[in-house]
Amino acid sequence: MAEAVQARAFDKAQRLKQLPPYLFVEIDKAKRTLQAAGKDVIDLGVGDPDLPTPPHILERLKSAADDPANHRYSFTEGIPELRQAIARWYERRFSVTLDPATEILPLLGSKEGIAHFPLAIANPGDAVLVPDPCYPPYRSGTVFAGAEVVSMPLLEENGFFPDLGAISQKAARRAKLMFLNSPNNPTAAVATKEQLQEAIDLAKEFGFAIAHDAAYSEIAFDGVRPMSFLELPEAKSVGVEFHSLSKTYNMTGWRIGFACGNAKLIAALTQLKTHLDSGIFQPVQWAGIAALEGDQVLLQQAVATYQQRRDVLVDGLTKAGWPVPKPAASFYLWARVPAPAGATGGSGPSQETSIAFAKRVLEQSHVVITPGVGFGPSGEGYVRMSLTVPTDRIQEAVQRLSKTF
Repeated sequence: MAEAVQARAFDKAQRLKQLPPYLFVEIDKAKRTLQAAGKDVIDLGVGDPDLPTPPHILERLKSAADDPANHRYSFTEGIPELRQAIARWYERRFSVTLDPATEILPLLGSKEGIAHFPLAIANPGDAVLVPDPCYPPYRSGTVFAGAEVVSMPLLEENGFFPDLGAISQKAARRAKLMFLNSPNNPTAAVATKEQLQEAIDLAKEFGFAIAHDAAYSEIAFDGVRPMSFLELPEAKSVGVEFHSLSKTYNMTGWRIGFACGNAKLIAALTQLKTHLDSGIFQPVQWAGIAALEGDQVLLQQAVATYQQRRDVLVDGLTKAGWPVPKPAASFYLWARVPAPAGATGGSGPSQETSIAFAKRVLEQSHVVITPGVGFGPSGEGYVRMSLTVPTDRIQEAVQRLSKTF
């Protein structure tokens, strides 16, 4: 009897049972198993920048940490100086004006804010329109809120942007929120002004909010300059945009990002967070200011490095017989699983699933790639590769991968 009671008490919540294991955790376990066996593994899986955080950011962190005034709670809203710096950055980068007091909220990384946002505005029974494939917290945050995930397939023929005309009126009427992401993870697609405007028009028509994830806006190549959702005149009336310093300034472990836009939506997320956390460690906030307002030359150098790596990986795989599209932004490659050996058209349909292919690559080549289905059912048939390893390791990965297809 006691064992049965204990089993019930320790049983996971139903909301957790609705979610698959977090993809990157499972991949990391497989990688560590190989490494423990002495294998040399090249990790093109998780998008975690290998470049160092710029020195001036580190120096600001160190000096701020020496000040005892920064050792106390910062509270959810963050220090005013950080919100003001974010507003100035938006003005410089996008010519967007934001009120630091009501339209900006610092976050413990954009992942935290994105995952919590449905909890702040969605109710059980509401629908949340989620891209498929997508960054997993869009879906998990919706499940935690008790809302229903309504998938918007991202298809190659639509430029990996949702076909908004295919959303049923029933789903649109029930929708409380739509997630969008440009530059996109995992597909690397960059939304056009017209596509974002169509989403705004739909949100206004049916009365739902938009959450636009722009974490990769500063990593773009060949002269491409991804736009902010908030650049569109009516965007602020319907939505918010999430940003992160993680990818832009190689600060993934620091956990600092921000949400900007509609004051009512920012207020809702702020109220929720007052019950969940006590804000970002203040020295990290001061370091964030240094990142946003310091010399951007190291960011430019980082982008040039990713572009070089992109070219080495894309050109190498294409030459080896696996044609891979060259992304215009983000540090990801999104590629079809190559066709079986001997089949015509190396990028055509494959009999091998994305998980099976990724598993075979890991076992045979000791290269980690991410199966597309882990980002959603519409990701089946694709894999994602990250550019966050040095060029010589990418060259080695090409050599190894060329033996698996």
